[in-house]
Amino acid sequence: MEIDTQFDLLIIGGGLVGASLACALADTSLKVAVVEKHVHSELNYGSYDDRSVALAYGTRVLFENIGLWSSISKNAEKISSIHISQRGRLGVAQLDHQQLGVAALGYVIENRLLGQALYRRLQAASNIKIISPALVTGITQENGQRLTAISLDNINRTIQSKLVIAADGAESSVRKWTVMETSEKDYQQTAIICNVTPEYPHNNIAYERFTDAGPLAFLPLPDFVAGEDAQSRCSVVWTVSPSQADSIMKLPDAEFLQQLQACFGLRLGTLQRTGQRTAYPLKLVQVKPGATERIALVGNAAHTLHPVAGQGFNLGVRDVMTLAELLLEAGLNGLDIGSQSILQRYQQARQRDYKRVIHSTDTLALLFTYRFKPVQLVRSAGMLLLDVIPGVSTMLARRAMGLSGRMPRLDYD
Repeated sequence: MEIDTQFDLLIIGGGLVGASLACALADTSLKVAVVEKHVHSELNYGSYDDRSVALAYGTRVLFENIGLWSSISKNAEKISSIHISQRGRLGVAQLDHQQLGVAALGYVIENRLLGQALYRRLQAASNIKIISPALVTGITQENGQRLTAISLDNINRTIQSKLVIAADGAESSVRKWTVMETSEKDYQQTAIICNVTPEYPHNNIAYERFTDAGPLAFLPLPDFVAGEDAQSRCSVVWTVSPSQADSIMKLPDAEFLQQLQACFGLRLGTLQRTGQRTAYPLKLVQVKPGATERIALVGNAAHTLHPVAGQGFNLGVRDVMTLAELLLEAGLNGLDIGSQSILQRYQQARQRDYKRVIHSTDTLALLFTYRFKPVQLVRSAGMLLLDVIPGVSTMLARRAMGLSGRMPRLDYD
């Protein structure tokens, strides 16, 4: 297969974040290549175990700005309210979309369906080339340009671009090839992810329940339809200690549901079915400076967060929309999109958001695991205040929805 070798922008990683960046640049003057090691297919059928992602309301706004929300929304389940509680402690808070004057606090969509909506847009764009399956084997620099070596159908190729974007995830190969400083913090926690069917419908309520081991989230999913049978589903993210995770992962489904039920309670009735379980260790990864010498990092390649409050993907979307705005502005003004000045502007534009989100998720991840009695009392008082003081809850909700800062301007006709 013949491919072009000259591009303005090379996106390494065609997952949800990398594809979102390419969509933001679709049908513009920039020539974009997306290199992805896996083959994307429209033919992969849905299953009960499909993984999902939470979209903040601000992410909806950004997808609307690039003309994509209408194709995403038909498969997204809205979050009308969020119920926040502590296991074995006083204090319950509830956030509702009507109090904030928005259509929903957020949405939950299966990764597969979001990916299909993104790739349909990419395949229709005249300026985007998807190179897949392909594996990046190295990056070099020559005459101020980035030469990216890729392996494609066992034939070595070299692609030249003005700017390389690393969107290749938490274990980013591109990041490892640079000299950027990476710091890691091990939370000594493991997230167990699965889908479950409760006795009662979720009614578009998301539940965030804090336990001594870590947060437990139930997120509303669209019903799973098999033949004429429709089953209610919730996506579960259960944070436990590594030793607990080892034993929980080995349990038969019935015993697993019993333990999950004991932790979550009976708000949705009896948990009736669970699907395949996946476990992964939790850590905070931060990269400084996040961009260097014609390379910029986005999404999990730049920052990996604790899953509490579901901020990771949404932070990545704000990365790529901010970057897209800067690149399009530079292109319109005849500037070099890979120049150090553009990358510095990108870093500066993202710092405040990074610090706020990383601080809040890190604090939440740790605060509710302290067993010191005075801290527990402060937590309970804080939960009560959150529920009775509208200004506090509104401020926190707007931050969680990604609406508290400046929104990138990417309105398309």
